[in-house]
Amino acid sequence: MLDLETVGEVLVAKLRGELDLKTAGELRQGLDRALDGFTVRHLVLDLENVSFMDSTGLGVVLGRYKRLAGAGGKLVVLGLQPPVRRVLDLSGVLRIVPEFNTLKQAVEALRRGEASA
Repeated sequence: MLDLETVGEVLVAKLRGELDLKTAGELRQGLDRALDGFTVRHLVLDLENVSFMDSTGLGVVLGRYKRLAGAGGKLVVLGLQPPVRRVLDLSGVLRIVPEFNTLKQAVEALRRGEASA
C-alpha cells in the first residue's frame, strides 16, 4: 500500500490500491511515522496506482497538507487516475495542492521553491 523513499528534503510516498475507510488509518500512521522519522520538508504523493479515494482518503491528504504547511513545507501530488482526480478536483484540493506529471518535475519544483497550485 505504501512505498517510501527520500530525495534530499523530499519524502516520496508511492501509494497503491484504494484509499478509503479501510486503509486510511494505516496510511495516515505510515505517513506520519515517515514524516517524523526522516529529515524532510516536503511530501510527494504518487497516486498513479491508487484506483479509488473516498472522503477518508481525502482527509489523509488534507491532514498531511496542513501538517506540512504549518512547518513551512509543501505537499504535491502526481499520477492522478480519473476517479481520484475527480475527488481531488471537486473537493477543491487541487486549488491548494500542486499536481505534477512526473516525479522529477515535482522534486525539482520543490527544491526551487516553485511548487504552487
